[in-house]
Amino acid sequence: MKTLYEATTTAVGGRKGHVKSKNSPIDFNLSVPKSMGGDGGNGANPEQLFGAAYAACFGGALQAIAQQQDLDIDDEALSVTAIIGFCKDEDGFFLEATLDCYIPGVDLETGEDLVAKAHETCPFSKATRDNITATLNLLLDE
Repeated sequence: MKTLYEATTTAVGGRKGHVKSKNSPIDFNLSVPKSMGGDGGNGANPEQLFGAAYAACFGGALQAIAQQQDLDIDDEALSVTAIIGFCKDEDGFFLEATLDCYIPGVDLETGEDLVAKAHETCPFSKATRDNITATLNLLLDE
């Protein structure tokens, strides 16, 4: 195994604290949403951060698979929206993820193939596989 990159981020004060990454622009406060008993302040929360990271990584995986297949997709219009649910059941708290993938200019079959292959290769998908429910949606041009 060869490590290509490492990111170092520190959270102080838990969900209503502060996060800061070493040598990066991440340096901001965290807030707990009102629906979770917090003050709903203007800080970010772990689910937003996870969603941003998962969406960006999955988008990169879509681009890589398209490139491997010599598909010409509009990288600047491609988008992945991650909806991260913080849930609770009788066993405790858990996360769920929905990824809405928009790949302009592809047909249904090509789009579904790209999304499925991206889910197999995306490091975030690999890290969460069999740990959280991930729903993958392909959004098509109308």
